[in-house]
Amino acid sequence: MESKSNLEEVDFQKYLLIVQRRWMPAVGFFGVVVTLAFLYAFSLKPSYKAEGSLLIKTNRTSSLTGLGEAIGRLDSLTTTNNPLETQAKIVTSVPVIQETIRTLNLKDSKGEPFTIQDLTKKLKIENAKGTEILQISYTDKDPVLAATVVNQLMKVYTKNNIEANRAEAVSARKFILEEIPGTETAVRDAESTLRQFKEEHKIITLEAESEVAVQTISNLEQQIYQAQAQLVYVTAQSQKLQNQANIDSQQSVNFASLSQIPGIQQVLAQLQEAQNQLTVEQTRLQAEHPTIINLQEKIVALKSLLEGRIEQAVVSNEQVSMGNVQIGELRQNLIEDFARTEAQRVGLVEQITTLSNEWSAYKQRANVLPRLEQVQRQLERKRKAAQTTYEALLTKLQEVQVAENQNIGNARVISPALVPDQSIGSGKLLIIVGGGVFGVMLGIIAAFTLDLIDRSIKTVKEARELFQYTLLGVIPSVNKNGRKSSYPPIDKQIPRVIGRDIPHFPVGDAYQMLQANLNFLSSDKKLKAIVVTSSVAKEGKSEVAANLAVTMAQLGRRVLLVDADMRHPVQHHIWEITNAVGLSNVIVDRVTLDAAVQEVMFNLYVLPSGVVPPNPVALLDSKRMAALVASFTKDYDFVIFDTPTLAGTADAAVLSKLADGILLVVRPGVINYASANAAQEFLKQSGQQVLGMVINGVNIKLEPDSYFYYSRESVEPGSVSAKSPAISRQK
Repeated sequence: MESKSNLEEVDFQKYLLIVQRRWMPAVGFFGVVVTLAFLYAFSLKPSYKAEGSLLIKTNRTSSLTGLGEAIGRLDSLTTTNNPLETQAKIVTSVPVIQETIRTLNLKDSKGEPFTIQDLTKKLKIENAKGTEILQISYTDKDPVLAATVVNQLMKVYTKNNIEANRAEAVSARKFILEEIPGTETAVRDAESTLRQFKEEHKIITLEAESEVAVQTISNLEQQIYQAQAQLVYVTAQSQKLQNQANIDSQQSVNFASLSQIPGIQQVLAQLQEAQNQLTVEQTRLQAEHPTIINLQEKIVALKSLLEGRIEQAVVSNEQVSMGNVQIGELRQNLIEDFARTEAQRVGLVEQITTLSNEWSAYKQRANVLPRLEQVQRQLERKRKAAQTTYEALLTKLQEVQVAENQNIGNARVISPALVPDQSIGSGKLLIIVGGGVFGVMLGIIAAFTLDLIDRSIKTVKEARELFQYTLLGVIPSVNKNGRKSSYPPIDKQIPRVIGRDIPHFPVGDAYQMLQANLNFLSSDKKLKAIVVTSSVAKEGKSEVAANLAVTMAQLGRRVLLVDADMRHPVQHHIWEITNAVGLSNVIVDRVTLDAAVQEVMFNLYVLPSGVVPPNPVALLDSKRMAALVASFTKDYDFVIFDTPTLAGTADAAVLSKLADGILLVVRPGVINYASANAAQEFLKQSGQQVLGMVINGVNIKLEPDSYFYYSRESVEPGSVSAKSPAISRQK
């Protein structure tokens, strides 16, 4: 319970500090609202309020006949609505208001006719709880006019109500008469559409067709399986016969046909006889003998005649050798069996194709049947709905025709408005109090809105939560302007030095604590050189570097303050020394280190930046700079480098690799979350050694969780008190 109470107290304090930071806009909004409330309250003039009452009841005349009961009934669409609320809206409807204005010829102070808004903003309709009574009131500076408007408004409403109820039955009858032809046509169209659908898709009974299709598909699948099995058997038999006859399917037909043609066989016999004679004569006679020559010519003529007859007998262009023209009886039988088997195989293939096509057709039809059934059901529902609507319209027409002349009004006046004799209270005090309350709320909202829009880091706590670095010191803000330099002006105020420009307490004590925390950072290796930088400009990094150097020098340590910001140097302005020679000159070996370093106070030596180079990063990342840093740490007890900001430059990151680490300066109200996140990401990605951070320029009075506490006099403008500070570290 105690921790919860402390948490709530801290949250309340946080919100109070937000209002404290934004007190000027909050007070401004409060003042404007209160002023407007005062002006409005005292500008009000006496007003009079006239009231009248209407009784709203349901018309029950139709219950006598039992027909047209919905006409004149006051029902709500939902169980949570009150029918009187609907009637209240009708009282303030445009037709009722317009007729009231026109009848009374209402005009404003300028003589212009009343608008609907002029009348409705003074009109009020209320429902008396637990009753069926509407209370109508009108407020105006003229009491007579107020009563007149209420009475006329109730008169117009009751008249319109009676006419509306009477016209309701007439409108219903006309509507039904207009709808009946269309509904009758819809019935015919629905029936015609259903009939056309059945004719188009050849539908008689879809359920019976589905059963037949399933049975037929099953039979066809069985026939296809049987034909495929027989085809496998016949194909194997045909392949065996083809291998035995050594001929393909077309050759078997050609050879068989050639062996059966007498003319070819006769010529073939003569050719064989002539060849035999030529062989016998060649054994007796020489090649030049006329008999040999005649036999050879005869053989050539017979071959030509045989080839011609073969070409006429063979259908295809296949070449047929003489050996295949005359075949044996066994091969002839094999060829005939092969041709017969091949014909059977082709027939089976055709049968399977035919059965598959028929199966696909039935399968396609079976797949379409569910969609056809769905469409048919939809069409049948449309036909049934059209028939139901048509029959209902005919029934309602008969009821409306009977109940057309039975309607009366739902409202009557039970209390006319009387002329008021006393004015109503203007509520000036309530308006002023309300304006004050609204002003306070608006001021607080404005303060929180501005604080929410402002994305800058505002407190030490926010800085710690964002950066997650060790907090080494908190430098309070003292409202005392620093002394201006006698050197040419720059675009910002010259940083201040402890003892010379600002009092030692409380700022000096804060720097003493900073240097003490730096000493306590590492017990193994003593810090010798640090880089002081910040995320963005104007966070006071140069002032922190200078005052930290002053604090260490006052403790007897020999300190070197190096202005490594060769982009916007400022240390020579702080100490009012020349910047003719400095770090950049020493790096390029133009001058010696002793000539560039200047002693500004006891134990404190300053090395200004020197001439601004075109590429400072190149100088800082050189071997010469590394040697200089080693020389600095050897000759001095402590070295402080004042470097450019992390935003857009790599100077601090390069130089921190040569030093012991980075001291990050953060100033609430100057740095925002985007810049802080970018700086933190840069430090993390580049692997920098961040020793910790210093929160600079802290307004102690605006800190919800102060890490240092000072007396009020120590932070007041112009205070140079040397009272002992009450310094404490919050756990």
